[in-house]
Amino acid sequence: MTPTPPRPIASVLIVEDHPLFSDALSITLQIVGGISSVRTTSSIGECLRQLALGSQPDAVFLDLNLPDAEGLDGLLKVRKAAPDAALLIVSSLTSPAIVSAAIEFGASGYVPKHSQRQVFQDALARIARGEVYLPEGFAAADPSAAKPLALTRDRLDSLTTQQSRILALISEGKLNKQIAHDLDIAESTVKAHVTVIMRKLGVQTRTQAVLAAQAARFDSLAAR
Repeated sequence: MTPTPPRPIASVLIVEDHPLFSDALSITLQIVGGISSVRTTSSIGECLRQLALGSQPDAVFLDLNLPDAEGLDGLLKVRKAAPDAALLIVSSLTSPAIVSAAIEFGASGYVPKHSQRQVFQDALARIARGEVYLPEGFAAADPSAAKPLALTRDRLDSLTTQQSRILALISEGKLNKQIAHDLDIAESTVKAHVTVIMRKLGVQTRTQAVLAAQAARFDSLAAR
């Protein structure tokens, strides 16, 4: 991952759907990091709406297990919406494969949810220096998986927001007519998008497109 330049962390956006943990994390960041501005959201959708308003935080603290996120797609969406913000994952998932994948997909660091205050303070200091923060004792996953995972990341990242929505609906087994109804667009538009999606993902069939999308899911990553 390419090192990023040092950045002061004065404002943070927390994306977490458990109110008690969200409140506790907000207080922790203000105490140990001297963060002057902490906002909270409970979903990827709400996070993206806030980011679209133009108020970009210095860092986003993101939970991976959110109701409207499937695997690492939430991370990709937030990274694309806030490209200049440090993106720190705070999750109960600690599989080395998932941690490695999160970093490969653009996270600036990874902190287990059960961590003590000092860990969050260290993580803040590390990402403020433009470095990557990894959990203590972290052992990287099999490096042979990094190249195909990076290719998957780049291909999924190339999809537009609408194409990502359509791919998610394809993964649910929906046909073009059903997708057109759900998104309130013409079926011919869906067909055109599907063609572009398959080209971008480097696949020939809808089934292969679904498999490509599933490559970033937690169950797929944990099996590596």
